[in-house]
This record gives sequence, structure tokens and C-alpha cells, in this order.
Amino acid sequence: MAQATYTPISLYYSTTVSAVPVNTNLVNGELAINITDGKLFYKDNLGAVQTIASKASLTSVDSISFGTTGLTPSTATTGVVSVAGTLVVANGGTGVTSSTGTGSVVLNTSPTFVTPVLGTPSSGTLSSCTGLPISTGVSGLGANVATFLGTPSAANLAAAVTEETGSGDLVFATSPTLVTPVLGVASATTVNKVTLTAPATGSTLTIADGKTLTASNSITLAGTDSTTMTFPPASASVGYLNVPINSQSAAYTTVLADSGKAIFHPSTDANARTFTIDSNANVAYATGTVLTFINMTSQVVTIAITSDTMYLAGTGTTGSRTLAQYGMATAIKMTTTTWIISGSGLT
Repeated sequence: MAQATYTPISLYYSTTVSAVPVNTNLVNGELAINITDGKLFYKDNLGAVQTIASKASLTSVDSISFGTTGLTPSTATTGVVSVAGTLVVANGGTGVTSSTGTGSVVLNTSPTFVTPVLGTPSSGTLSSCTGLPISTGVSGLGANVATFLGTPSAANLAAAVTEETGSGDLVFATSPTLVTPVLGVASATTVNKVTLTAPATGSTLTIADGKTLTASNSITLAGTDSTTMTFPPASASVGYLNVPINSQSAAYTTVLADSGKAIFHPSTDANARTFTIDSNANVAYATGTVLTFINMTSQVVTIAITSDTMYLAGTGTTGSRTLAQYGMATAIKMTTTTWIISGSGLT
């Protein structure tokens, strides 16, 4: 109700919720109001109806300072919103209901954070993240594990695991170089294709410092624990306990493996044969090598030599010799290129 002596000013208005005047309702400069919504309208110079103000929202602010008790306009900080207490958007609006920290307001598109304190998240998943430091503050990782992830060295890995042994660099499967390893009890039965047979309790293999053990054939050493086997010097060869027989029923030239053997002409071969001692140039028998010849047939065996010299014992004559039936002769190498031969039935 207007006061006495004053003429009331009444605007074009509506009480209908959400009702908005159209441009034909207003003339230029005329105002309209929806008293239910609390909205004020006017008609602009282009003939469009615009909203001037609304009780439910704040659409444009040059500068506002938020105190602990309400809003206070400020012209000293034009375009800046400063927060001294709690920032609240009321009347069903969206926004921040509480705040912490300092700095600029962050919008949701490509924000740049300046030293934010993330706090302790209750849950969440990070994806496609780079530049995240690994530290002891990461939940679920022990200090040593976090240290290894930050600096993945062999020493940090050893500190992170609980059942390691040894020290030094990591060793991978292909062509590793081991530095003074302690092998312990090996479960493998082969080393570089050499099969090892594990003893029931234990055994010892000792090779003197700087020495080499080489076997070009299978070797079996038999005996009792009280047996001592002493081998000749390195320049000598181990002999036989008996004389192996090399039976030949054809012309034959001796080989290195015949050293210490008997070249045997059996009775089943009733033919004259020639057995030849090869030259030192072809077969380098060691000095002292012994070759034995036996003839069991009625046909003679000729014992010859190639380019070296063979002497007949007792006479000193040289050249090939004839061995009769049941005859046996022994030839001994005296020097690099000389032999001496003697025997029964030998001429």
C-alpha cells in the first residue's frame, strides 16, 4: 500500500511460476517483474526481453570479498574472489561448500596445480600418469621397495627382498660371469655335458695347483683303499700288465697303438705275409718302444722296416728279417731312427 500523499508505481507483473514476458508485452524502457520467481525483466534496444536480476542466483560480480559472516563488496580487488571463511552456493546451486588452501580457483578443464597437498585418498585409480614420484609415503610399499623402484640397483633390490644370498651385481641366465661363487650343494648331475655321479656320502677329487687332467679315452681305476697307483713321469706311457695280441691275416704296417703289443700271424692264414715297422717320419714311436712278432703258420712272415734302420742282434746286419713257423721276435727302438731285433726262428 502506498504511503499517504504518494502515488504508487506499479510495474507490469506476473504471479505465474516461470512466466517470462514477451517483447510485445513491453515497450522500450518498460520493466516487468515475476513476483513469484523474484525475477526482474526489461526490453532492450533490439526488442529482446532480458533478465536484469534474480533472487536465486548471482550472475555477474566484479569483485566480492567473502568474510566469515557474509558478502562484502570490494573495489580494491576488482575481478578477484578472496575467501576468508567458507564459500557456499545456496538455493540449490552447485559449487564449493567448503574450502582450504590458497591460490586461484581451479576449473575442470586442463588445470595446473601449484604444490597441492593430496591428503590420504580412500580409494581411486590412476591411469596414464607420468611424473609421479615413488617415495616411502606410497601406501602399501615398504621403504626398501619404494627405494628400489625409485633407483632400481642391485643393492637396492637386495635390500627390498627378504630371501636373497650373496652380494654384487645381478646375474642373468645367458653367459654370466660369476665372481668367486659358493656353489653349495648342487642338484644338477651334469656340468658342460659332463655327467657327475653323486656318491652316497662324499668323495674328493684333487688336482694340484696349475695342473691339467686330460683323458682322451675312457679311464677306469680299480683297486682297494690301500692301493697306491704311481704313474710314470709325463714323458712316459703307462704299460700293460700283459701283452695285447693284434692278429693280422694280411700284409700289415704297424701303427702307434701297436706299441707294447704282439703282431700275431694266426695258423688259419696259411699265406706268406709281410709285417712292416713304419718309419719315425710317419709314426713317431717313443724311444724304448717294443714290438713283438709271432708266426704260427708254415708260411714265413717277413719283418721289414721302411726308411729307418733295423739291426739284427748278435751280427749287426741290417734289412728285412724272416720269421719261421712257431717263431717269435722282439724289436726295440733304440734311437729316433734305429731298431734292433732278436728272437727264435728269426733269420
